[in-house]
Amino acid sequence: MYFLGMDVSTTATKALIADEAGRVVGSAASEYAFETPRPLWSEQQPDLWWQGARQAIRAVLEKTGIPNNEIAAVGLTGQMHGLVLLDERGKPLRPAILWNDQRTQAQCDEIHRLIGKERFTQITGNLALAGFTAPKLLWVRENEPDLFARAAHVLLPKDYVRLQLTAGYAMDKADGAGTVLMDLRNRTWSDEVLEALAIPRAWMPELFEGPQITGYVTEAAARETGLAAGTPVVAGGGDQAAQAVGVGAVKQGIIALTLGTSGVVFASTDGPIIEPQGRLHAFCHAVPDKWHLMGVMLSAAGSLRWYRDTFTPGLSFDDLLLPAEKISPGSDGLFFLPYLTGERTPHPDPLARAAFCGLTVRHTLAHCTRAVLEGVAYGLKDSFELMKSSGLASIEQVRISGGGARSSLWRQILADIFNCELVTVNTTEGAALGAALLAAVGTGFYPDVEHACEKTIQITGITRPDPETAERYARSYPLYTALYPALRPTFTASGN
Repeated sequence: MYFLGMDVSTTATKALIADEAGRVVGSAASEYAFETPRPLWSEQQPDLWWQGARQAIRAVLEKTGIPNNEIAAVGLTGQMHGLVLLDERGKPLRPAILWNDQRTQAQCDEIHRLIGKERFTQITGNLALAGFTAPKLLWVRENEPDLFARAAHVLLPKDYVRLQLTAGYAMDKADGAGTVLMDLRNRTWSDEVLEALAIPRAWMPELFEGPQITGYVTEAAARETGLAAGTPVVAGGGDQAAQAVGVGAVKQGIIALTLGTSGVVFASTDGPIIEPQGRLHAFCHAVPDKWHLMGVMLSAAGSLRWYRDTFTPGLSFDDLLLPAEKISPGSDGLFFLPYLTGERTPHPDPLARAAFCGLTVRHTLAHCTRAVLEGVAYGLKDSFELMKSSGLASIEQVRISGGGARSSLWRQILADIFNCELVTVNTTEGAALGAALLAAVGTGFYPDVEHACEKTIQITGITRPDPETAERYARSYPLYTALYPALRPTFTASGN
């Protein structure tokens, strides 16, 4: 018995097949582009996702040689927040407006005016931000009223692929929460928000928990993908929730840290926890009756890549980091503020900027390198501190993945700054594997998501904090947190 996980990302659709033990037996991907037709805009044609899905599924079935009748179920994950606006026949009315589109600040302000910022945060768990789905709907209504008048359905990117597979309109609750149109506590659409924003309730699809079956592969979809007709398709989850399942962050106290170009701190919670000022995202988890808090750093490993490409182009990351191991913790008073592309958590400020602070003639390239690693770690610690102050009782373990996790030096710095055990796990496929595990639970092969993770995900490495170093970083952390407030007037005045 095998399970297929599909990840509909911004740049490619990936299909992965896992066996009953959670081992990945094959994967394939089909790439595509997105468009930026105007400043701040980011759009994509929905049919690219379906084309990518067809190609990736056929490719992985061919590569593995697994008969299609041995694929027990399909799980879906993908990019969150994108607006897919469909007519009554299920045809896209316009290109999807993606998660990284930034055109809707005026509509975010309007949402806060109509509902009240505090009330909106208490209902949805979040501020209205330009990346979310709700303000995109308001933008279409204001700027493309003829298209808006023809709308009949709202979906998210992966759910458009689901529509093609099953001919059904459905959405999981984790991804649905990212539309900021849901009542977070009750895990359903918010009539109060929909009515205040004049968005018809009939447009919104039925919501499902992550492992629930939402439909079955149709005869037409079977012909196009190579899957067997009648194969169950489970709800799945948005990419971050599925990623957390893929590394086993499904219990309160276990944190998933993704150290990629951006950095994501993901904490599973047993109940809805809302940061009062909306500085953390609060969504439903892909695990039934679980929620999560999430902090996002825009330039995590991206900071190190920028630093390497700018100052030591052509040098390998290993050679760049080796001298930094000899620099003492704290980089002799040098700090790096990692806001190269603005920031989201804890400062939702597109004008936030990066800076080296405390440079002297004593500092070398190795000092600067270590300061970059430490600055990113301090920035990620901001999310941990917000989670604790919001009511997260304890942080027992951090499960790290992403390109930055390959550096033993960076893992040690993170463990010391977090003052928490940091572990790596045997899975590197992240969201797509999480979707496959949700599919396995949906068929009843595993009784629940926690059991599926316990059986398939093992710890492969442990990095423990050094008490003396952790105390040293604890004394330096307040100096780091003082940098943004001190420099913000300069960032705002420059406007670059």
